[in-house]
Amino acid sequence: MRLPRGIFVTGTGTEVGKTVASAWLMRRLDADYWKPVQSGLEGETDTEVVQRLTGFPPDRFHASTYETKAPLSPHESARREGRLIELKAFTLPSAVRPVVAEGAGGVLVPLNEHVLMIDLMAQLGLPVVIVALSGLGTINHTLLTLEALRARALEVAGVVMNGPLNQANRRAIEDYGRVRVIAEIPRLDPLNDETLATVAPTSPFGLEDFMQ
Repeated sequence: MRLPRGIFVTGTGTEVGKTVASAWLMRRLDADYWKPVQSGLEGETDTEVVQRLTGFPPDRFHASTYETKAPLSPHESARREGRLIELKAFTLPSAVRPVVAEGAGGVLVPLNEHVLMIDLMAQLGLPVVIVALSGLGTINHTLLTLEALRARALEVAGVVMNGPLNQANRRAIEDYGRVRVIAEIPRLDPLNDETLATVAPTSPFGLEDFMQ
């Protein structure tokens, strides 16, 4: 059976819980982790958060292709440092396991003057998991994200919802979006490796469900 090289985790926007979802997926799939573009280096980075939430050793985490200091959109953060993010610089890390690649922000976040995050997703050619909040506004944001991905003929593997359980919004996303919600991650207090490990998928799945 041919398994996928990995999955790409995107969001309906910023601060929707992509990093927590990435950690959950990494644990669930026994995968490696890669953050292609890391903007904002003060404090705990996304890679460090995922490492803390999984407890996996450092060799399961691959270096970002670009790191910029300001916690801004990648194109602006790079511009302020006199740098240019180039699409040709990105190559999926070589790994013996599938790789969970976590994007920055949503699908239309700029990487430079001409290239968007969705262009990177298309270049890597990985199945995409969308991370969305569970509350008000998520139906519209998720359906717009699905529309953008499908317009580029990108494969959508499913949706992860973060926040208080909301069955009405889940059903709407699944029905109108013609997509499955693979997990619902409630607010975890404390948020750590032990509490994250208690989150079960909404339906059983394994790597074969992310076949390309």
